[in-house]
Amino acid sequence: MTRLTGRALRVTIFIGENDTWHRKPLYTEIVHRARAAGIAGASVFRGIEGFGASSLIHTSRLLSLSEDLPVAVVIVDTEERVRAFLPTLDALVTEGLVILDDCEVIRYVGREPKQGETGKEGKR
Repeated sequence: MTRLTGRALRVTIFIGENDTWHRKPLYTEIVHRARAAGIAGASVFRGIEGFGASSLIHTSRLLSLSEDLPVAVVIVDTEERVRAFLPTLDALVTEGLVILDDCEVIRYVGREPKQGETGKEGKR
């Protein structure tokens, strides 16, 4: 069971939905590596509109349907674990934005796996 409360560090990675790592979505690779590194949690959020360094607007509006919507991967854990994970992000994220924020975790308690579960069944 994972417990995390108090001061923490949040890293948010802004990338494009079509960004890949060895033909897999980049956001998937980031989440899987975060899990393998023992990070407390990671979530992926798909944006409906945005732009980055290129100033090209990507949107989900029907008249200008984009195939490369913005994606944000948010990771929260202790500062020590997040900073230890940053070199992994340096290797994976060639285009995008990575930001760090201090934050406070009010309550995070993971449930214990049921008997026979390995924790790899696609849980959040």
